[in-house]
Amino acid sequence: MKKLLGKISNLRLAAIALALVAVACAVVWVSHSLRRSSVAVGSDKKIEITPEQITAIKAIGQWEFLSVSDEELVDTVRRGFFRDDHLVRIYYGTMRFGIDLGKAKPGWIAAVGDTVVVTLPPISLLDHDFIDEARTKSFFESGRWTAADREAMYRRAYNQMFSHGFTRANIRSAENNADAQFRGMLRAMGFENIIIRFEKE
Repeated sequence: MKKLLGKISNLRLAAIALALVAVACAVVWVSHSLRRSSVAVGSDKKIEITPEQITAIKAIGQWEFLSVSDEELVDTVRRGFFRDDHLVRIYYGTMRFGIDLGKAKPGWIAAVGDTVVVTLPPISLLDHDFIDEARTKSFFESGRWTAADREAMYRRAYNQMFSHGFTRANIRSAENNADAQFRGMLRAMGFENIIIRFEKE
């Protein structure tokens, strides 16, 4: 009887030991499998801008970002034998700086990953007839002056006004305004990361 009980106890111990070995092997196998394969949780931050959105923005056409008002005094003297003729005129004008989206090149706005990249046409004058001829007035006039004389004075006033207004500082100011307004519009459309560039002349 004692021998039988001893055999049963030995069998029980062997079964327990075998079970423990099997459990240990299973733990090692599961641990090794988990190290080889991992699960990553992330989000795809790629964005898209639709053709409809591009068309809607481009439909804005000309967009003004800075206006500069100026006045120029131009005088001319015609020497005569007995007397000199003198003409002094004041010209007023407003130069409008902006961009014409109709001149934007293909691919001017595109999504790159999570960023919208915008390449705008260069800042330019939106209207080259910026002198208000209705406000032009003669400050002083003596003698006779022809239409050709007045046209020559207009050209001088135009060139002076252009030279004083179309400066790098004014262009830079218009670019800063364009950058701010485009960013505001694109953020309102739901875009966060925005890069604004300008084409070079």
